[in-house]
Amino acid sequence: TMISSPQNPKIKNVVRLLEKASERRDQNLTVAEGEREIGLAVRAGWMVQTLFVCSEVNSRPPAFGLPPDTVLEVSRAVFDKIAYRENRDGLVALVTPRKLSLADIRLTASPLVIVLESVEKPGNLGAVLRTADAARVDAVLVCDPQTDLYNPNVVRSSVGCLFTTQTAVCTTDAALRWLRQKGIRTYAAALTARRFYHETDLSGPAALVMGTEATGLSDHWLRATDEQIKIPMRGEIDSLNVSTSTAVLVFEAMRQRGFV
Repeated sequence: TMISSPQNPKIKNVVRLLEKASERRDQNLTVAEGEREIGLAVRAGWMVQTLFVCSEVNSRPPAFGLPPDTVLEVSRAVFDKIAYRENRDGLVALVTPRKLSLADIRLTASPLVIVLESVEKPGNLGAVLRTADAARVDAVLVCDPQTDLYNPNVVRSSVGCLFTTQTAVCTTDAALRWLRQKGIRTYAAALTARRFYHETDLSGPAALVMGTEATGLSDHWLRATDEQIKIPMRGEIDSLNVSTSTAVLVFEAMRQRGFV
């Protein structure tokens, strides 16, 4: 049977999950749209609770090997109500997040970790996760976030890389304890740094610690990190977008490691 009414309780629930972090938290669900994103979630072991399929948009939609009772057909009008991407391909899924604690994270012999303090914008978080996937960093730690990690806009802006990278939400103190325990040296991106990032040895176990664009890193982080580094700025402004800064630092660390 096809769901053809936007007033269907299941459809109204998807809208609530799209709009409210409290609903995502209470139901332990997020919304993923698109074949690539949903496929990455499935491959990463995230559980798909429901897959909504619109055959009017996609005549040959994949079912991702899901049980038939989790796949629901919807009309074009209903799909338009729950779709949030511009380039739509007829697939929206409700997904149970794989929430990792710091203890769950598995590290390589010489780990590279991204630490974000108080990230505010889903778009910035998503862009950092794209960088994390591209460089295959070990983990992203999201400390004291001002945005919901499972916001559908994080899924969208990360093009599904939320699913491919070990990502944990924690406090600053918990992150610092864990990094010290694992023997990972911490490098704070800071305007007050004396040393440039490309003059710094990032080839050993390293955590790159990034603050917000508005205020940078808190004094707590600046005091606690092993070293401060900065990117040369030759223009009128003194900082880059946090996702751009993260990409610059991560790929310098990758270069020093021979891109392995």
